[in-house]
Amino acid sequence: MKRQTVLLAKALNVGGLMNVQFAIKDGVIHILEVNPRASRTVPFVAKTIGSPLAKIAARVMAGETIAQAGAPYGGINSVKNLTHIAVKEAVFPFAKFPGVDVLLGPEMRSTGEVMGLDRSFAMAFGKAQLGAGNDLPRDGVVYVSVKDDDKPKITEACRRLVGAGYRILASDGTAKHLREQGVASERINKVADGRPHIEDAIRNRQVQLVINTTEGNKAISDSKPIRRAALMQKVPYFTTVKGAVAVADALVALKNGELEVHTLQSYRAA
Repeated sequence: MKRQTVLLAKALNVGGLMNVQFAIKDGVIHILEVNPRASRTVPFVAKTIGSPLAKIAARVMAGETIAQAGAPYGGINSVKNLTHIAVKEAVFPFAKFPGVDVLLGPEMRSTGEVMGLDRSFAMAFGKAQLGAGNDLPRDGVVYVSVKDDDKPKITEACRRLVGAGYRILASDGTAKHLREQGVASERINKVADGRPHIEDAIRNRQVQLVINTTEGNKAISDSKPIRRAALMQKVPYFTTVKGAVAVADALVALKNGELEVHTLQSYRAA
């Protein structure tokens, strides 16, 4: 990705900032778009590494060399020396639009972003969630309903949650898989299976976090009431298995460790 970015910048003769959107699928790097402009990621990266990237880029656009403008951090390789991790989380205005599903597509829907900083990824991810308004529970019930391909991937995360004292409530198929793997879980009806079902449990504040992955139009449509109920009750929800694994790590980290706050300067000084 670094090599391709350099080649693009030289081929397009860009001086200053350039926004590149990459996508990686099956180990192949795809380029979605390239724009000679800044992006919302620039201030995020500038704060992370401690260099005024926008100022440096402006001086380069005015005719100075990168060296004259003050090379930001001695090359991309120096980023490897950072002792902290920065996680960017998007903030979405779904609650303001009745009936809108919270599933994401390729289009931009976020209205803001927050940063989580810490020495570990788990704690940085947890801080980013808290900053985005997702009140991660320190205990309680986690509802898990994932598609078949995700069941093996979610097992260890659920095991860690149970070990940290959380209860797992799951749909029929997911509960069966977890029990087969030795992970304690309780079954609850989907909405289509009749009451009492998971939407009732969410609305009654009996669930503190929702993990729900789906595929296929019918499954997506059937699970929409769950996602909407979680949104309206301000219950944190995750609709990808990678997000679910990350939040499981964050919950365990937050429960086992103390949430600390440090200045940006202290992270960079280390």
